[in-house]
Amino acid sequence: MTDDTRTRGLAMMEKVYGFEMQDGPGAHFAVTADHLFAEIWARPGLSIRDRRLLLLGALTAQGLVDVAEIQVGAALHNEELDEEQLREIALFLCHYVGWPLGTKLDSMIGGVLHKRKKAARAAAPDAEAT
Repeated sequence: MTDDTRTRGLAMMEKVYGFEMQDGPGAHFAVTADHLFAEIWARPGLSIRDRRLLLLGALTAQGLVDVAEIQVGAALHNEELDEEQLREIALFLCHYVGWPLGTKLDSMIGGVLHKRKKAARAAAPDAEAT
């Protein structure tokens, strides 16, 4: 690993997830930052949104909706997908990965959207006070 590789990996992680990423310890983090993000997520040919859509499908097919929640939050934060699109993804996936898994994704999306709306309402009085 070079410092440049790690820097590129951390920068791509920040771009994908929409928040500041700190360097981490261990081989697992090194492979994640240096290979997965510096090389794979950064390859030409697919946008971050394209890769996120593929990842949402793969995670849902495996029943890893808890991990998919990270991607849903990032997609909303980065304005790559909106509520209607996320709901459509869940409905579409029901037909390819099975109704229970697609419904689980839809339920998780609903929970994420609810939390975001609740946080926005809570922040609204603060914004008005300033």
